Amino acid sequence: MVEQSMWMQKVTADPEHSTWYVERFRSMARAGDDLAGEARLVDAMVPRHARILDAGCGPGRVGGLLAEAGHDVVGVDVDPVLIEAAEQDHPGPLWMVGDLAELDLPTRGITAPFDAIVCAGNVMTFLAPTTRGAVLKRLRAHLAPGGRVAIGFGAGRGYEFSDFFEDATAAALEPDLLLSTWDLRPFTDDSSFLVALLRGR
Repeated sequence: MVEQSMWMQKVTADPEHSTWYVERFRSMARAGDDLAGEARLVDAMVPRHARILDAGCGPGRVGGLLAEAGHDVVGVDVDPVLIEAAEQDHPGPLWMVGDLAELDLPTRGITAPFDAIVCAGNVMTFLAPTTRGAVLKRLRAHLAPGGRVAIGFGAGRGYEFSDFFEDATAAALEPDLLLSTWDLRPFTDDSSFLVALLRGR
């Protein structure tokens, strides 16, 4: 049994938190806000009809758009409320409840590796700190040869970028490209956000 994620600790403290989160993004979508930045970047990374894992998929915003673009998407999130919203709002991908710290999709009948894995929405900072390294290793284990992982999260959330890079190295992942935004602005020493495109070693 792994340590409970910080996200689920929030849900335990406030049972309405997940519903609030779902409605927040539904409201933004209705308002016409641009919610597709992460999906655009990942779509540009892969060939048509790629297999993509949306790790920490939430209510399906990123994976749903990638499926609309023609990709074969599997989304995994620890929160059943978010998975239910993903199924309602973005039919098509396979949405699954699961803790990324225990990710083992072959035991659930999904044996093919992924051309790309996306982990957006500050997911890394919502993990239990003791599981972050293990999650990166599990993502690496699901990556196809030549595939890449796109991970984005902000500074000041309890996970230093330097610690993330150390954990990625320990998981046999190395940077291909470092950005400070999902719209391709370069990463610098004073960036407040990191988008890391990683490949397997």
